[in-house]
Formats: sequence, structure tokens, C-alpha cells
Amino acid sequence: MLELSRQQILTHRVKVSALDERLPRTFRSLELAATAGLQDSMPRAALLSIHARVSGTGPETWEEPPLVQVWGPRYSAFVIAQRDLAVFTLGRLPVEGSARLRAEDVADRLEAALGGEQMDCRDAARIVGLHPNALRYAAPTGRFLIYWDGARQPLIWSVSAPEVDPFDGRLELARRYLHIFGPATPNSFAWWAGIRPKPASGVFESLGRELIAVGTPMGAAWILATDESAFRSADVPPSTRLLPSGDAYYLLQGEDRELLVPDAAHRSQLWTSRVWPGAVLVDGEIIGTWRRLQHHMTIQPWQPLTRRDREAIEAEAASLPLPGVTQSITVTWA
Repeated sequence: MLELSRQQILTHRVKVSALDERLPRTFRSLELAATAGLQDSMPRAALLSIHARVSGTGPETWEEPPLVQVWGPRYSAFVIAQRDLAVFTLGRLPVEGSARLRAEDVADRLEAALGGEQMDCRDAARIVGLHPNALRYAAPTGRFLIYWDGARQPLIWSVSAPEVDPFDGRLELARRYLHIFGPATPNSFAWWAGIRPKPASGVFESLGRELIAVGTPMGAAWILATDESAFRSADVPPSTRLLPSGDAYYLLQGEDRELLVPDAAHRSQLWTSRVWPGAVLVDGEIIGTWRRLQHHMTIQPWQPLTRRDREAIEAEAASLPLPGVTQSITVTWA
């Protein structure tokens, strides 16, 4: 069994997440930045996740082609590449039983209520006779897109369902997860995707020879066979990023959090019981947290920083493409 060190794992995750060097601003780069979806439950978190990965990101990039918005894993708002609609919707469709029936029933009722029009979720829910949050049960059918600007209820409208078998969508969803978050286990995939553990285990079994079992500091796990050579590299180019709340790099649970942030006190500061702060990433390691109120940013480092690191962090803060913020960012060091 291939044994992977913590350094090898984090190096791989930084590189496949394009957090070592920003990609040039192209259609394809935006698709790559959204490989695992960009959580957007905190208003414009997806935009800052794109900025961390793609050069030339502007305040409106999150809503430009090829990107669209859906209720994705765990029914959170996600920005994804339009071509990946089947992956992030049908890939999470319940296999059978009451959950599958509920998804299809809500989708049928919602589509009839929309009548081919774009509608505020509250108005659509009123017609359907459900709470607005209950409309999210229709999301895994792949028949709806949303637009949420962070201030009001989302707009929702119907689209043609992707012509993809849901199981094939789930296989691809697992590949995405393994590529960005690997090494991984069926249970960690189930939590991230918002599906039950049994179907998640079945997907890993179906991937078969596409996977390689590896040893990690946290125990046995799996990686994609195509990623094996990449995991053997341990060099991360110097880089500094301010990752937003819920960024894919630390959208983790359980032992995966321990691997990323070994210190328990620091974990409690990053993964809080309420809204998570942003994470300060320097040379592949999370070294502190950040929060922002308008143009005021507070950074709480977990270790002494060099002058170079502080200047790089402040430069990164100044570069954030923040909609509606007209004043220069001021940084306070906690």
C-alpha cells in the first residue's frame, strides 16, 4: 500500500485546487476552478474562491458563462460549470424510496408552478404550498437553476433535465471529490455530497480499478489511480491566498480537519459552530483566519509572521474583487 505523508496530501490538494499558481482568465479556467463546485452559502464566497484560483477575476465573474448557480451538495448554494449540471444534481438524486419520490414530486409541482417563467422562491413556494426551503428537495432532479445575490430569496426557473443516468452522474461526482479532497473514504464522500453512506460505498465499489488504496496519517483511504504520480510530489511554490468561508480547501469533517489543522484550538477557531471565518493560506498551510466588515478586515494569525508574509497577505486583501466596496481594504492584525 502506498503510504502518503501529510505534506504529500496537502501539496496535492493545493495543486489540484489551483491554489499554488492562479490560472489565466479563460472559459476553461473557470470550469477548472469549479471542478468540485464553489460553495456560495455566504454571499459571494464563490467569487472569492474563484479569485483565489483565477487571475483577472472581477466582481461579476461568478455569474458569467460558463458558470451557473444551483442548490448543490447538502442543499447549499453552489456555483458550478454549466456543463457539470448533471454531476452536481443527478449525482445526488436519491436512489429510491421516499426521498426519491419526494424529489420528483416537488420537481413536478414546482415546474408546473413556474410555467416556464423565472420566479422568486417565496412566490413559487406559495403556489406549490411549501416552505421556500422545501423547494431544495427538487434540486437533485437537475431541472432547475437558481440566482441568489445574497440579499433576497433566490430566483428559480426550470431547465431541461440533463440526459445523463443518475448513477453515472454519481460516479463522476465521486471522481471530482477524490481528485480535489483525496485521499478520501466513502463516509467522507457521503457527508460532502449529502447522500447516504450505503450509496456512497456502492459508488466507491463501482469505481473499482480507478481507485488505489493508500495509507495516510489518519488511516486507510482511497485516491484516483490517475492521481498517484501527482501525490508523490512534495514541492509547493510560495503562494498566499485568503480563502472565503466554506471554500473547498477546508470544506471538511472529522479526521480530515485534524489532518489539515493539527492544533485543536486552531480548529475550533476555523470551524466554528456558526458562520466560519475565512482561512489564511500561506505556502500550502492554513496559518490563521480572517473576517471582514465592509472595507475593514481583521486577520488573526496563529503564528509569528515574517514581514514578507504580512505584506503578501495585505496585498491579497487589497486585490479582493468585492462588489459594493468602494474604499480600499484596511487590515487589522489581531
